[in-house]
Amino acid sequence: MRATGIKHPPMPINPATHITDRLVEMGLTEAAGMAAVPLSWKEINAWCERTCVDLPPWEGRLMRRLSADYLAESRRAEDEFCPPPWLAPASEATIRAELRVLDMVLG
Repeated sequence: MRATGIKHPPMPINPATHITDRLVEMGLTEAAGMAAVPLSWKEINAWCERTCVDLPPWEGRLMRRLSADYLAESRRAEDEFCPPPWLAPASEATIRAELRVLDMVLG
């Protein structure tokens, strides 16, 4: 990224920041034994009670789903070759072009 002048990776537009803000405030995931797990209903309900925010049922289910998706992506991202989730799959032309560059660099 430094070689191409990219300082920060491009991030997707977030049209619902209140949803992600709530998820981050809840904690994204919770600890259970030896590993993280998605937020439990108990944890989501505790957040609702403490903050006096009565989430509609669909939003509560969304929080749990986003927590599970976050955890799955964070585990997938442990692979050093994992592409960022906001990038579309590379086309054959892009792959060929990058292989040519690598071939030029590595010989």
